[in-house]
Amino acid sequence: MTADLSRDTLTRSAEDYLKAVYHLTADGEAAGTNQLAEALDLAPASVSGMIRRLAEQGLLDHAPYRGVTLTADGRRVALRMLRRHRLIEAYLVAHLGYTWDTVHDEAERLEHAVSDTLVERMAKVLGDPLEDPHGDPIPGPDGSLAEMVYVPLADVPVGQEAEIRRVHTSQSDRLRYLSGAGLVPGARVKVVAREPFAGPVRLRIGKRDQVIANELALMLLCSLPGSLA
Repeated sequence: MTADLSRDTLTRSAEDYLKAVYHLTADGEAAGTNQLAEALDLAPASVSGMIRRLAEQGLLDHAPYRGVTLTADGRRVALRMLRRHRLIEAYLVAHLGYTWDTVHDEAERLEHAVSDTLVERMAKVLGDPLEDPHGDPIPGPDGSLAEMVYVPLADVPVGQEAEIRRVHTSQSDRLRYLSGAGLVPGARVKVVAREPFAGPVRLRIGKRDQVIANELALMLLCSLPGSLA
């Protein structure tokens, strides 16, 4: 039986759960109850109850002791919410003067409140963008999503040039730091040196060098073109 995917039938909490499961299962593994509780900052007991309800609605598959995954219907809801969130972020940055480190929490609130009509008008004004300000792909109105495979900057070989395509964090302090260092989508860098044992990475950005922690280098997802002339 196909679940009723009308926005009127799903609570904000249910939408948040489905979006969290989408992120946690992006690597193909099931999401555990404790993982989901941590992601949503909730008690595991309350998470267990919501998992049961969403499974009964046909939005989650739940295997005891193995975790949860999205059903086809659950995935459609999650991608719809991702589209709303990422388009709102793009609109706030492009037209309302927000910076990329301030849009996440605002979009979290607005994604549940604005109408589908408003979201699609935002998309039209923006020229139907494929990515949000952080380089995250924006699902299409039909639920399609082009997930590109990028290489974490922490894994780029020494001496290799790369282009930053996606910044995989929503933490404001990290985004402000990366922006100040010029490490944003579209930036071209060269890995000059890397210390062993997950040590810091030295980069060349234009004519200057920048040292960043391995933790940050893992958040910067890059393409490795043959030439970045």
